[in-house]
Amino acid sequence: MTATTDARAGASPGLATARDRAKAERRAALLRAAAQLFAERGFPRVSLDELGAAAGVSGPAVYKHFASKQAVLAAILVGASEGLLEGGRAVVAGATSDAAALAGLVAFHVDFALANADIIRVQDHDLDSLAGDDRHTVRTLQREYVELWVDVLARLRPADARVALRTRAHACFGLINSTPHSSRGGARAARSILESMALAALAA
Repeated sequence: MTATTDARAGASPGLATARDRAKAERRAALLRAAAQLFAERGFPRVSLDELGAAAGVSGPAVYKHFASKQAVLAAILVGASEGLLEGGRAVVAGATSDAAALAGLVAFHVDFALANADIIRVQDHDLDSLAGDDRHTVRTLQREYVELWVDVLARLRPADARVALRTRAHACFGLINSTPHSSRGGARAARSILESMALAALAA
């Protein structure tokens, strides 16, 4: 093997990493643009050409990252549900007490709602537009996330039935997830209000 070949071989991993990073960034930009457009106009009324234009690429270039517009919607909603479940599990695993776990879950979900208002609106309006398998995946991930909260609540309120605790968790999500529709103030003020109200609702 020549020195030139060695140099090229040594450079290839770095070049591949740069290409992979650029591809991941374009994919993330497409998902952000899609979430915004779907939230504003609804999934059925957004074309792939419009999605590509919003992300700064041509419509056909979208197919380098997603097989279809359905695949874009699935990436948004399945990805969000996976992120919530993974993040929630990490919060509970790292908590020093059940009370700390509940407070951590509330703070985590508030942070998610404030950072992902478009995704919450897409979930509200376009979940039924998902293909059957993807919709089932989202529902399964969401049920697991709810049960994560219920498990913590059950340890804090052992006398309460799980069905009642599940109702508390869903009511808490409804309060926090109303943020994209109602919050017009600063994120810091909204975070404080939502966290205190959510914890009060769970303890009521």
